[in-house]
Amino acid sequence: MTAMALEHCDLLIVGAGPAGMAAAVAAAPSGASIVVIDDNPAPGGQIWRDGPGTTLPPAARKWREALERHANIRVCSGTRVVAVPAPNELLLEDAVRGWRVQWKKLVLCTGARELLLPFPGWTLPGVTGAGGLQALIKAGLPVEGERIVIAGSGPLLLAAAATARAAGAKIVRIAEQASFAAVAGFAVNLLRWPGKAAQAATLGNARYRTSSRIVSVEGNGQVESVQLRQGERDVRIECERVACGFGLTPNTQLGQMLGCALTPEDGGARALAVDAWQRTSVPGVYAAGECTGFGGSERALAQGSIAGLAAVSSERDAKPHVADRARWNAFAAQLHRSFALAPDIRQMPQPDTLVCRCEDVPLSALAGCMGWTDAKLHRRCGMGACQGRVCGDAAQFLFGWTPPAPRPPLFPARIATLAGLAAHGNDVDRQ
Repeated sequence: MTAMALEHCDLLIVGAGPAGMAAAVAAAPSGASIVVIDDNPAPGGQIWRDGPGTTLPPAARKWREALERHANIRVCSGTRVVAVPAPNELLLEDAVRGWRVQWKKLVLCTGARELLLPFPGWTLPGVTGAGGLQALIKAGLPVEGERIVIAGSGPLLLAAAATARAAGAKIVRIAEQASFAAVAGFAVNLLRWPGKAAQAATLGNARYRTSSRIVSVEGNGQVESVQLRQGERDVRIECERVACGFGLTPNTQLGQMLGCALTPEDGGARALAVDAWQRTSVPGVYAAGECTGFGGSERALAQGSIAGLAAVSSERDAKPHVADRARWNAFAAQLHRSFALAPDIRQMPQPDTLVCRCEDVPLSALAGCMGWTDAKLHRRCGMGACQGRVCGDAAQFLFGWTPPAPRPPLFPARIATLAGLAAHGNDVDRQ
């Protein structure tokens, strides 16, 4: 059996979004050998995703150019972490090969994913996440002339609407579940962050409605209309596409596999716990960006800079970024308060609504389950292609179930990659 390549670096950064790019650029002057891995085709993460249907903002171009200026930074795009075969080591895979990399310090910038919640009709073709719609349009999805309804909570709804409108779509409604008072309070508080206030002003849309949530999507094999509850009345709107976003869930799976502690449960999604220098509970492992809780690209950049500098023992140089981080932490806290999901969001799914769409498990089949393990063993919830990434988050929100501890492989991997690992006497099943 062919031996698997083993590479070494001083600093390994997982994720090339704003936090990962900032960490690499901050650490580069130290002269450390730095490797940045990301599963996207190019650096930028979800927020600065590239594609034929988008024009990169100046900030994204600036950080990409900064990465390219440093000869000691190597970016491996289209690369995923498969497993943790040994201490200070990761098993990686790209489109061509699998290999192992040993690191001295590690910065996790694994970002977050959309919280997708079930409701009648959410599995119809034409229904996506709000961020998912943005990604599809940036990748070249034609939406010109389509009528689109965007529903859920948070500023992402307006950003998704702006992306769709720029691509020629007609936004017929933006349904925000938060109340007018909450949204107005958030808008007033934006004056503390002038840049955000200016950005919000460019995203305004006359189709925006507060205290409005999705009830169902109807259609015969494709989205044809959506029913919304706006205040005390129901409205039906004809459309060709629906995008729903109910917030974000930090990607903590790799951190958990490494043994990193999570933040305490406080009614929201748990994130990787970090200290003032972005250190996790595991020595030598740092975390930055939305895997530590979501709060925007500015917060991620500040955290990433601190993590990168601390990882190469340059804490003194990290101090100027601490004030920026505190400023954007305050913004994140305001965001969470203003757009917290209302209790009636849990009432969206009906008994026959699928919660696990991979294995066709309806809400009624989960009603008597005691927890995630019970649902998985007796109802096959989470046993499908997404391995619980979608229904696990939904079940946590709907029932308060604690998601299971992650097990390798983190993503589907080629047999050759796993076989090469076994050739070195490692067994990912022991993790």
